[in-house]
Amino acid sequence: MCKDKRSGLEYWLAFYFAKGIGFQTVQSLFDRFTINEIFSFTNSDQVKTELNLSALKNLKNTNWQKIISLICDCKSNNIEIIHFSHPKYPQLLKEISSPPLVLFCKGDIELLNTPKIAIVGSRNATEIGRQVSKDIATNLALNDFCVVSGMARGIDSCAHQGALQVERNTIAVLGTGVDVCYPKRAMGLYEQIAEKGLIISEYLPGTTALAANFPRRNRIISGLSLGTIVVEAEQKSGSLITAKYALEQNREVFAVPGSVYNELAKGCHSLIKQGAKLIENCDDIFAELSVLPKSCLYKVEEIEKHVMSDPVLKHLNHEVTSVDKLQQLSMLPMDELLSQLLDLELSGQVIRVLDGYTRIGRS
Repeated sequence: MCKDKRSGLEYWLAFYFAKGIGFQTVQSLFDRFTINEIFSFTNSDQVKTELNLSALKNLKNTNWQKIISLICDCKSNNIEIIHFSHPKYPQLLKEISSPPLVLFCKGDIELLNTPKIAIVGSRNATEIGRQVSKDIATNLALNDFCVVSGMARGIDSCAHQGALQVERNTIAVLGTGVDVCYPKRAMGLYEQIAEKGLIISEYLPGTTALAANFPRRNRIISGLSLGTIVVEAEQKSGSLITAKYALEQNREVFAVPGSVYNELAKGCHSLIKQGAKLIENCDDIFAELSVLPKSCLYKVEEIEKHVMSDPVLKHLNHEVTSVDKLQQLSMLPMDELLSQLLDLELSGQVIRVLDGYTRIGRS
């Protein structure tokens, strides 16, 4: 294939594969040279390009056939490659100091440029933490925010589930290739996100889980988002790395407080002491965001639609309803009914009184 017939994607993948060349170098080259000039450099151009000989050699020796094969393989596996100059490349991600040169995407790439909020937290989350994560994600999703997380067990998975349970958008940023589900037991969630949301990674398809990849992927989670919410985190955790990236990227950081006796609350408390916004619900988040897109206005009718599909909530109103009556109306087994009532109580949607339950906020 002739040089002048190569696509922009091929050139960006050449930069991606060239060792010794990162985003700052590519940006510097584009400031002074055309793409054809860059790929026509000789060793004598080293001084003018400010590339070391090794990096220049790597760029000159680009394996174009490898790149073409990668593009074909991705296409056959429904993986789209979004390079930095692609019109769908996320605008917020362009603003960070080291944006990925390319993103491998599986799912709906239109989500890349929707308003997004990240939710992260402990893999070993408490039941309350998991519920808080899910509830916040659900409310964000109902307000047309796309929920971003890392698909780890615990808080991350609950955040994705919170958006999916009301059939809304979510993005999972992986530390593996987009075709690799990690952890493996999350395959059901992975498939749901791939079908209804978006899975992205800067790592090549087929890349397996390596510990060093996950802290680096955290800059993408925060970089995509207007703000990052931390729900339960130990003092030294990947969630705090994400929060640190968010601060460096001049994005909002929110933290959910917890018990002083809970080790998983200490990371959040530390963030609050450093200036993170203490939040208890989505209203706190909306109040802190200086600009809310019109698409993010609260939609009461959407919440009512979700309520009416809930087998318990739809039978509750401002009057007290006994548990026995709720079982008759919902036709749920008692143990399942009590479990759902506990979830609804923890999420602040119902309140338990002497003779039963009543729904909050419904006339």
